[in-house]
Amino acid sequence: MLHAPNINPVAFGFPPFSVLGHTIHIEVHWYGLMYVFGFIGLWYFATRRARQPGSGWTADQVADAIFYGALGVILGGRIGYVLFYNLDYYLSRPPAIFEVWDGGMSFHGGLLGVIAALWLFGRKHGKSLLEVTDFVAPWVPLGLGAGRIGNFINQELWGKVTTLPWGMVFRDAGPLPRQPSQLYEAVLEGLVLLTILVLFSRKRRPVGAVSAMFLTFYGLFRFLVEFVRVPDPQLGYLAFGWLTMGQLLSAPMIIIGLGLLAWSYRRQARRGST
Repeated sequence: MLHAPNINPVAFGFPPFSVLGHTIHIEVHWYGLMYVFGFIGLWYFATRRARQPGSGWTADQVADAIFYGALGVILGGRIGYVLFYNLDYYLSRPPAIFEVWDGGMSFHGGLLGVIAALWLFGRKHGKSLLEVTDFVAPWVPLGLGAGRIGNFINQELWGKVTTLPWGMVFRDAGPLPRQPSQLYEAVLEGLVLLTILVLFSRKRRPVGAVSAMFLTFYGLFRFLVEFVRVPDPQLGYLAFGWLTMGQLLSAPMIIIGLGLLAWSYRRQARRGST
């Protein structure tokens, strides 16, 4: 039987200080640092691609896009979690909405936030939304995988009870070993999705094709892992004794992704025949 490593969620802190009679404690949590690592990785690899001849991007545009995207992730991810997963709780305790260091970010809300933010970025720089998302999508899995490692450090979002030899006992999940679903997601949404998108985007693809691959495979991986992940206790299963909110939100991603992929190649074929 394995036990999840008991890592302090606080990476480091600063000595408390007083402001207007109030003691202020500043702590930096691993969960937040994972987002920072993800954005740094995205900036590094996107900047390298921007410097390649004919990329149509500059390093300054990459930095600007990441700034817009970071705002979209944070605002959309938090608002999405509040709306999709725990609205009643946050209506009763509005200040808790800002306690992001305790976790509580929705990927699907973050995705909608990023789409809105990158649309605004595209308008500013004269690029279409799909041109922007095609360019940044290959390295987004760096942040997704890092975020799942943050979930693992926090010992949250664990899986169902299992007899598999790699099952783990989590701090607040009782004495029985469980599926380390955070690590499954870190591998699938992070490493595997990163590999698929980087390899796929090495060749010139129709506009929208890379974005479509991201939507399709993320949606598929998330839908599958939800079968071994315990649903949020305040929601439980939504239908059929197995459907979770994560699956309900991921299914449209698969459908839209496949539709966008077909549309992008048909559009290219029509243009090639004229």
